[in-house]
Amino acid sequence: MIFTDVVTRLERGLRRELPGPEAQARLAPIPRRECPAGFSHARIRNAAGLLLVFPKPLTTMNAELAESAEEEIPLRAQRSLRSTSSERAHIVLTVRADALRHGGQVSLPGGVVESGETLEQAALREAHEEVALQVAPVRVLGALTPLDIPVSGFRLHPIVAVTQMQPLLTPADGEVAEILEVAVNDLLDPANFVRLRREHDGVDYVVPAFRVCGHEIWGATAMVLAEFLALLGWPGKNPS
Repeated sequence: MIFTDVVTRLERGLRRELPGPEAQARLAPIPRRECPAGFSHARIRNAAGLLLVFPKPLTTMNAELAESAEEEIPLRAQRSLRSTSSERAHIVLTVRADALRHGGQVSLPGGVVESGETLEQAALREAHEEVALQVAPVRVLGALTPLDIPVSGFRLHPIVAVTQMQPLLTPADGEVAEILEVAVNDLLDPANFVRLRREHDGVDYVVPAFRVCGHEIWGATAMVLAEFLALLGWPGKNPS
């Protein structure tokens, strides 16, 4: 999807009632995990994650194909194509370092909200710490629906933001094993939807996931992305 189109849809969608848990559930593990017996919801800790959208030019090969296609397009339409078709929307995700809890899993840059911080401030601070994001050019659009994560006792607040240029990012030693720049188009491609099998505490789970950039995105991160994609018009067909 074109970066400018994605930003417009997000701005419009975040001003309306959010898709909420119904959208998140499209990529929730089956059965849904519950909080441990005796767990007090008063003990839930707030965490903020940054869902950063940025433009990235087409690869050289795809750009050449686009130029070839322009030969079949009227001249007046070519100007519009050149101004938008070379920049596709991408998002930033991280692969957690192996030494961390849930090491190797894909997540949003983010972490615990510190005392005195807003959710937006926490998300931006954590992104700066984890991937060296320069936050000055970043514009926050709004927040998605909070998501409780029973396994960790966190309530994740996804913060949607955009930047007009592809950011220069560096993974933090000991925290981030790899930075993923994932094309929104790849998340929308049905060929990248899979169902995984996972076992935890003797329970077998069916886990809908995205398989992109050589990694599988599942669990809370996939559920957040499900609501994000719903704002872009994703019909929400589950992986088969």
